[in-house]
Amino acid sequence: MQQWIDPLTLSRIKDMPLVAKTVAEGILQGQHTSVQKGSGIEFSQYRSYEPGDELGKVDWKLFARSDRYFVREAERESDTHIWLVLDASQSMLQQSVASRAQNGWHKLDYARYFLATIAYIAQQQGDSVGLIGLSDQQIDYLPCGSGQRHWHKLMLQLSQLKVGKQFPNKENLHAQLGNIRPQGLIFVLSDFIQHDQEILDFMQPLNHSKNELVAIQLICDDEVAFPYKGAIRVEDPETQQQRLVSSQDVKASYLAAYQNFQVDLQNRLTAQNVNLFTANIDQPLDESVHAYLASRRKVR
Repeated sequence: MQQWIDPLTLSRIKDMPLVAKTVAEGILQGQHTSVQKGSGIEFSQYRSYEPGDELGKVDWKLFARSDRYFVREAERESDTHIWLVLDASQSMLQQSVASRAQNGWHKLDYARYFLATIAYIAQQQGDSVGLIGLSDQQIDYLPCGSGQRHWHKLMLQLSQLKVGKQFPNKENLHAQLGNIRPQGLIFVLSDFIQHDQEILDFMQPLNHSKNELVAIQLICDDEVAFPYKGAIRVEDPETQQQRLVSSQDVKASYLAAYQNFQVDLQNRLTAQNVNLFTANIDQPLDESVHAYLASRRKVR
């Protein structure tokens, strides 16, 4: 059985490259899917061994179970470009009560390390990776590149990325990014909590035949279960509006509204033909990355 590393343990390790490498290699070894340059982001199928195939591509665990030789194959386009797009608005600083009490990760930190892990896997495969961090205060942009030196540059930019107040509006995005339109496999990490769903407007022009968009939504236990008791003060992190409420009075209506929000988000992304994956920041990072890769293989 896979042994996951709890979020609190990882949050105490401040070295992002070390965490990303540790998590990625643990997942890949656990799946017995050692990646090699040119093998793609995930394996698509097995085929029977043929004379001349590299022995390193033989799945020996499958041979032990079936007494037959199989080789892993992957479908991929050449020169794959992978773009990591991160929402750096204020709501991404949310964390659960339990995580806050233990000095654990908030959504933005969890997203950084998730993307760092994906970038490490891509770097090992020889893919080109780029980064876009989005907030109204600052837009971070790192063009696609490959190799270990570029990966470390990406790690530095991820670790230094600062949170803004809100998601940037269309005018700000155009002024900062101009006509840049990332192409390839595009990961968009966000809580998708914006008043006017600006991030969905940002994603729409990117959704065409040359791209594959993946939406990864960051949530936490408190959002899902609403564990609060007594009188609580709630605050909109992006407008700073506050309200004092009775948790008992608002719990049912909150949970209903949250469910409606999730259904609406799923429907809007489905209409854009975008796959939605949800990652809970109170769950182990390696478990979330493993679950994403497994779901991706299932879809493919």
